[in-house]
Amino acid sequence: MIGDSAFAGRCREATAERRLLMTYTLDRTLWAISFDDAVGRTRSALIKHGFGVLTEIDVKATMKKRIDADIDDYLILGACNPRMAFEALKLEPKVGAMLPCNVILRAVDGGNVMVSAIDPVASMQAIDNEMLTTLAGKVRSMLADVVTDV
Repeated sequence: MIGDSAFAGRCREATAERRLLMTYTLDRTLWAISFDDAVGRTRSALIKHGFGVLTEIDVKATMKKRIDADIDDYLILGACNPRMAFEALKLEPKVGAMLPCNVILRAVDGGNVMVSAIDPVASMQAIDNEMLTTLAGKVRSMLADVVTDV
């Protein structure tokens, strides 16, 4: 029985570790808000923290147009902080394949909006560059501030 208990403990630890490793977004739910208001608040928070929006994809409209599928409001904002992007490109020229930092907004639970920003540290794990990982940590902090301020 002691062995079984130890095994169960290791399984719980491994499951918790997998959950930690699988976290790849910084999230916040906005309660009882219109989708348009949530988008406006997100854009304002991005600007406040030095990000511009390079791309905007209306996933709901795209799904309807391309495959005649109906989904709830879903928007992807491709956000970029030029100074951070410049530093990242100096450290790793091919990192542009992983840019910009996407921030998504999606309608959830009738009248609520989930805001999720990519966790740059999680996305940069594929690149073996310690200096880039440090930079990604700075960008993560900036995006966490964005999500908090929405």
